[in-house]
Amino acid sequence: MESLSYWALFFSAALAINVSPGPDLIYILSKTIAGGRKVGIASSLGVCSGAMVHVFAAALGLSAILATSAVAFSVVKYAGAAYLIYLGLRALRSKGSTFDKLDTTTQKTTPWQAFKQGALVDILNPKVAIFFMAFLPQFVRSELGHTSVQIIILGSLVILVAIVVECIIVLAAAQTTDFFRKNRKFSIWLDRILGSVLIGLGIRLALMDNHNT
Repeated sequence: MESLSYWALFFSAALAINVSPGPDLIYILSKTIAGGRKVGIASSLGVCSGAMVHVFAAALGLSAILATSAVAFSVVKYAGAAYLIYLGLRALRSKGSTFDKLDTTTQKTTPWQAFKQGALVDILNPKVAIFFMAFLPQFVRSELGHTSVQIIILGSLVILVAIVVECIIVLAAAQTTDFFRKNRKFSIWLDRILGSVLIGLGIRLALMDNHNT
């Protein structure tokens, strides 16, 4: 019974975390609507790959550096903020062309590009590193030993839950893709909204301090 309640609490927390809106989910949604199901899934896998980097960092204790070093935290924070703002500016300048299915002259995001961008969005967010460092140790059981191994396993399970949740969201969002591709005015406004949100998230990240977890 104790083991059952332990896993129920862990997976409930993991689910709650993964359905909460944030830069990762917004990025995945924007790429799904702009590029369709394949690009959306690639974005999700990229974000989760970036998260896995933070899991290994937490297991190795590297996340503690970001939590205690103002310089290291600031370097990663500003790099991540700059990248989010860059993605937002690209969306603002797209003039709705990211939804144009028939325009072969427009450079579109490939699944591989979406994967790489998603990984960078997550890797360059120090808040993710600090989250894993704060969250995962709460579920480490001393009697099982090998703390680092437990953190990697628990982190992998959190990311597995994220993949399931995000794929469901991608499949739902992909249903709206054709509508936006056929309605240029809506496409332009959606690009403006997504671009503004990404820029807002970038500014929020830049203003965040290392105690804002």
